[in-house]
Amino acid sequence: MDFAYPRPQLQRANWTSLNGSWRFRYDDDLAFSCPQDIRDWPQTITVPYPPESQASGIGDRGFHKVCWYQRDVEIKPGQDRVMLRFGAVDYAARVWVNGQLAATHEGGHTPFAADITGMLDPSGRQVITVRAEDDPHELTKPRGKQDWQLEPHSIWYPRTTGIWQTVWIERVPRTYVDKIRWTPRVEGFQIGFEVRVRGDLADDLSIEVSLSHGERLLARDRYQVVDNEVDRFIVLSDPGIDDYRNELLWSPERPTLLDARIRLLRGDKVIDEFTSYTALRSVHILRDRFMLNGRPYVLRLVLDQGYWPDTLLTAPGDEALRRDVELAKAMGFNGVRKHQKIEDPRYLYWADRLGLLVWEEMPSAYRFTRTAIKRIVREWTEAIDRDYSHPCIIVWVPFNESWGVPELTAVREQRHAVEALYHLTKTLDVTRPVIGNDGWESSATDIIGIHDYDANTEHIRQRYGKEIPPEQLFDRRRPGGRVLTLDGYPHRGQPIMLTEFGGIAYVGKPEPGVKKVWGYTKAETAEEFGRLYQELMHTIVHTALFSGFCYTQFADTYQEANGLLNADRTPKVPLELIHAATTESRTWIPGTL
Repeated sequence: MDFAYPRPQLQRANWTSLNGSWRFRYDDDLAFSCPQDIRDWPQTITVPYPPESQASGIGDRGFHKVCWYQRDVEIKPGQDRVMLRFGAVDYAARVWVNGQLAATHEGGHTPFAADITGMLDPSGRQVITVRAEDDPHELTKPRGKQDWQLEPHSIWYPRTTGIWQTVWIERVPRTYVDKIRWTPRVEGFQIGFEVRVRGDLADDLSIEVSLSHGERLLARDRYQVVDNEVDRFIVLSDPGIDDYRNELLWSPERPTLLDARIRLLRGDKVIDEFTSYTALRSVHILRDRFMLNGRPYVLRLVLDQGYWPDTLLTAPGDEALRRDVELAKAMGFNGVRKHQKIEDPRYLYWADRLGLLVWEEMPSAYRFTRTAIKRIVREWTEAIDRDYSHPCIIVWVPFNESWGVPELTAVREQRHAVEALYHLTKTLDVTRPVIGNDGWESSATDIIGIHDYDANTEHIRQRYGKEIPPEQLFDRRRPGGRVLTLDGYPHRGQPIMLTEFGGIAYVGKPEPGVKKVWGYTKAETAEEFGRLYQELMHTIVHTALFSGFCYTQFADTYQEANGLLNADRTPKVPLELIHAATTESRTWIPGTL
């Protein structure tokens, strides 16, 4: 396992990973309510891999509502605070330290932490116990692509239960920085900087922040902490002319990051320090175009499910996350739509570092109830809070294909839910576009996203060609049997993007245990697969109506064999040929495989 520091934008030196071997057991009879009830631990699991995965050492994909984890940790109490942090536990977690309840959290895709300083045993031997509850049949919780049937079917995949991201211990000062947030404003060459301080009350606190690009110092400012917070704009020297400005702007073609060193001082004494990074990057909508750094920018995205054969939702390690970013770029895409998953922050780090745009999408619940909406609102709010500062993220997507709100045309409450989530997202982040419901039945949205898996290129031309008047597109053409926009929400000139298409299935390398593959269109040979991809991409790229697209999909995922890559990330046809078709830089030559 090559797991790196889990919070790349607030990185401290003094931390200890708790990934590795933990005691484990299921609790199918719901017999235990606290650690003291458990007398034996019949299994051992490798964290952070979920118990359904082979890498965990368990490999049990049956129905289990509750599981327990426990391990011993050596932590000597000191003068500082000790924080216990979890990247993600699916779905509801309760955490004890030495038999004392330390934390509870609901939401399977977002982090939480506990200050366990007052619970530490003076001997240094600490016992951490985790109870994870994740009812496999519960459809009112955000679960994304996790199947409710015993065996994965259609476009649904194996479940992920319990701990599935890194667990770690971090030592922080008695008074410490708990959170930071970056907000770039390219038009003024400014970067908003917010800090929240927690812990013991202290007088005369200040924050010092230094921003640099390579060896070049861009700014060093110091701000007084008032009411445990700082909220300021750091103004950089604006060179004015584009050629010089572009050296500091972030884009997929030039992913310039600005390194930050932040120190918390009491008087002139440094009491906390860590590193971070940010970028100068702007995104917005101008009429029918997506704008990056004030210029029209065509989005070439690939849909990425974020699963691996042996580890499920958990990446095998940090290198696997980096490799996925590199492969998306090698295939000619400038971004990914992370589908039904709040991805590991380390993936976002590599997207920031290497230059890959990311659409972040909320995993769906599948029943519409008040409980479901409350859960979505809480977890989506936490996800935006976690990922707000990543320059790679350019769009937020609260709903997909009316999942969880299946009667938008008829049920007023469901329409209100989509509109509310759109406006909540715009309130939490005014700097990025939001798609209220991607695919069809759009209402409140900054981009009209269309999902259309027709592989017949002539049909695509007839449906979206320049001779088709807009009123016919929105009133008569209905991919998926759904209207594109709801009554009262006509097209207002927003960008139109084909945000799901393709889905060409070709089994380049059969995945063990998969008996029946699935796809929207099937190819029998690598040659046919490549030709269909090139023809479809040529048609989409030259359809002037679209200001961006998202091809389905990045890699085969269990029975869904419509990836450009096999499940193990080997390409089905040469990467350079995929790149040529994606970017229209070269014509596909039959017989070249």
